[in-house]
Amino acid sequence: MTGNEVRKKFLEYFKKHNHQVVRSSSLVPQDDPTLLFTNAGMVQFKRTFLGEEKRDYVRAVTSQKCVRAGGKHNDLENVGYTARHHTFFEMLGNFSFGDYFKEKAIAFAWDLLTNGYGLPADQLWISIYLDDDEAFRIWREDIGIPEERIVRLGEKDNFWAMGDTGPCGPCSEIHIDRGPEFACGPDCKLGCDCDRYLEIWNLVFMQYNRDASGKMTPLPHPSIDTGMGLERVASVLQNVPTNYDTDLIMPIMRKAEGLAGKKMSDSAETEVAIKVIADHSRAMAFLIGDGVLPSNEGRGYVLRRIMRRAIRYGRHIGLTRPFLHETAGVVFDIMKPAYPELSESRAFITNVIRNEELRFSETLDKGLTLLNETLAGMAAQGRTEVPGDVMFRLYDTYGFPADIVQDVVRDREITLDMKGFDARMAEQRKKSRSVVSFTGIGEAYKTLSASGVKPEFTGYTALSAEASVLLVVQAGKAADAPETGSEIEVVTDKTPFYAESGGQAGDVGRITAEGFEMVVSDTIKDPTGLIIHRGKIVSGTVKRGETVTLTVDSTARAAAARNHTATHILHAALRQILGDHVKQAGSLVAPGRLRFDFTHFSQIAPETLEEIEAVVNANIRQNVPVQIDEMDAETAFKSGAMALFEEKYGDRVRVISLSDFSKELCGGTHARMTGDIGLFKIVSESGVASGVRRIEALAGAGAVEYIRQTARTVRDAAALLKDRPDTLVARLEKHLADHRALEKEVEKLKARMATMTAASAGDEVREINGVKVLAKKVQADNPASLRDAADKFRDQIRSGVVVLGSAIGPKAMLIAVVSKDLAGRFHAGNIIKQTAAIVGGGGGGRPDMAQAGGSKPEKLDEALENVYQLIAGE
Repeated sequence: MTGNEVRKKFLEYFKKHNHQVVRSSSLVPQDDPTLLFTNAGMVQFKRTFLGEEKRDYVRAVTSQKCVRAGGKHNDLENVGYTARHHTFFEMLGNFSFGDYFKEKAIAFAWDLLTNGYGLPADQLWISIYLDDDEAFRIWREDIGIPEERIVRLGEKDNFWAMGDTGPCGPCSEIHIDRGPEFACGPDCKLGCDCDRYLEIWNLVFMQYNRDASGKMTPLPHPSIDTGMGLERVASVLQNVPTNYDTDLIMPIMRKAEGLAGKKMSDSAETEVAIKVIADHSRAMAFLIGDGVLPSNEGRGYVLRRIMRRAIRYGRHIGLTRPFLHETAGVVFDIMKPAYPELSESRAFITNVIRNEELRFSETLDKGLTLLNETLAGMAAQGRTEVPGDVMFRLYDTYGFPADIVQDVVRDREITLDMKGFDARMAEQRKKSRSVVSFTGIGEAYKTLSASGVKPEFTGYTALSAEASVLLVVQAGKAADAPETGSEIEVVTDKTPFYAESGGQAGDVGRITAEGFEMVVSDTIKDPTGLIIHRGKIVSGTVKRGETVTLTVDSTARAAAARNHTATHILHAALRQILGDHVKQAGSLVAPGRLRFDFTHFSQIAPETLEEIEAVVNANIRQNVPVQIDEMDAETAFKSGAMALFEEKYGDRVRVISLSDFSKELCGGTHARMTGDIGLFKIVSESGVASGVRRIEALAGAGAVEYIRQTARTVRDAAALLKDRPDTLVARLEKHLADHRALEKEVEKLKARMATMTAASAGDEVREINGVKVLAKKVQADNPASLRDAADKFRDQIRSGVVVLGSAIGPKAMLIAVVSKDLAGRFHAGNIIKQTAAIVGGGGGGRPDMAQAGGSKPEKLDEALENVYQLIAGE
């Protein structure tokens, strides 16, 4: 059974048993500040388990993409050295939200493993929590597991908790005995760290709520959360020794072997390197596919660590040129049946990977050289700890995370000064951190969310609606009849107001009733789907249960809709002209402007921007209908509609199509026809992050006004030059050319004056101990002019020492030159250093020429006179 078949059978089994098949959520958790990455199957259901959100179903099944490489859950350093640790993996899981509990969860698992996957029942062992007699009874009496194959384990192994407080409960794990050849010794038993009794499925019985004191209270609706690693169960079903030997990972390792011209069997070092490359190729492909880009902070920093670790291990096996984009290509092919969007983003993902490889390769050798020099010096001195300062310099200068240093010294008796490294890092911005306590939604909204309330949005077809007030909130708490002038938040059972999401700003408008008026300044959506109107009471008051009229500002909505449709056209134009590696990486759609962030790896030339703008306007003029279709998510994805990184999609989605030019999943509001946009104008293009560019633009009336202002500026500039707008550029070019010519003439005159000054300086030259010395204050506008004057004075006296000083603004500037024949007796750097000290500065330089500055120009005369004493005291 292939890995893809294992996944498919799992999902189909639970679908047959009335579970809602839920797509894997993004590796970037939505609305969850506690996690760096999605690291378990239950993450997207966390609010449901906490009772903060009610879903339309009570049973679910997923195959969830997971990454454990940063924050609390970090398996990065073990990858390559163990059989089961991965940065990226898939977690198969079935969930019950207060529906079935232990009996059915156990029955489902046993049935699927033995009858569905065909695992031998007599080789399956069970572990349960110490005092979970209920689970013991079910396994022993209902399933028929012999008592000797049911093992009770402690809290560390068989008790699960979401955090220090909150939902928790015992768990029961299913293990398979892989035989004595996998044992760690004659006393091997379930609970060992070896691979004989391999855990394949964990069933969590979420039945308690633990408070801050540690007290556990039974939950009113006990739930089920299970997890079975796809790679692990595939290794069992394919009868291979490790996860790496499955068809999910082995082809990537074969590719790495081919690129390196080596076999894993060549050496232990080669095997580790190839496993690291294969695992990390999976992680980087999926992370970039979900919108994470390499950077120096947060998720991007963890991705960069993963990539750089793989690159360094590639060096171990002779891969000195970019190679990860090729191993990632194998990931696309393996995962295409379940994740076709990954393959569709092939050009973008491989470009990101290749760019990061090229960037890091430039500094990797230098960093390794510094580290090896440090290790050699330590060995010579008998030291065994890498200093924190060295580790920080490797990180700060060469981008070496501490784990790369750890990998280099792994097999040596060397430790790392992590305390010193951490102290230096504390001076910098923290690079990645995960908060460990879960922050729920606002207390005032919990009752509504937990009861499954989701206001009906009517704003696609109407801008006004009558509705009932469900909740009024003031200063974070439920309020009763707040006073006029109060800043409040209101939730109604239905609303035409669009809540901020997908980059589109929330609607503004008014909420009214008899004797009551509220100005809505913003509309937002909380993580559970509540639409919240924020604003200020103008008159009267409002209470829960009252009927109100909600009216959206139609002018602002229409402007935002035009800008939103324009971003779809812009996105398609960028992909058409720049390439299909372009992906939306963020956006802002407001009534007055639009901002579009996208993946691209270089600045866009002005003429290319003009071409993009022309394509957008051409499509606007086509005046095609904006077609909006609602369909299930799977159908939409298969239709070729583009999904965006930052969006969270439900089971039903809206597809926005603009003829055959653009097709995207989008929940925003749009123009009726593309021609309604009127005009599109790019205002600026800039870089906002590595590999991410930003276009700011205007549409409709805003674009017209921008062009009008630009025309006015050109007209006024032409008037100042007493010329016509159409000849303005030629006139400015002439003015600039004349200006440059005058500047050159001024420089020539200054040089001539300096020559004349040098020629007349003979009377000021003093001879000291047979050496000609000139120390003189001159007029100079900049260091270059001072150097020119010094050279001319030296040429004039031929053999000697020249020191010149000039006051330039509030600073003193000095230069010293020594003729070649005296370079053995006098050092210009030493002369200038002592002279500059008098004017409150310092400096140095070569034996024949040195420069310095100072903050006390009033002491220049004193400093220059001191030069003669310096030479005399030679």
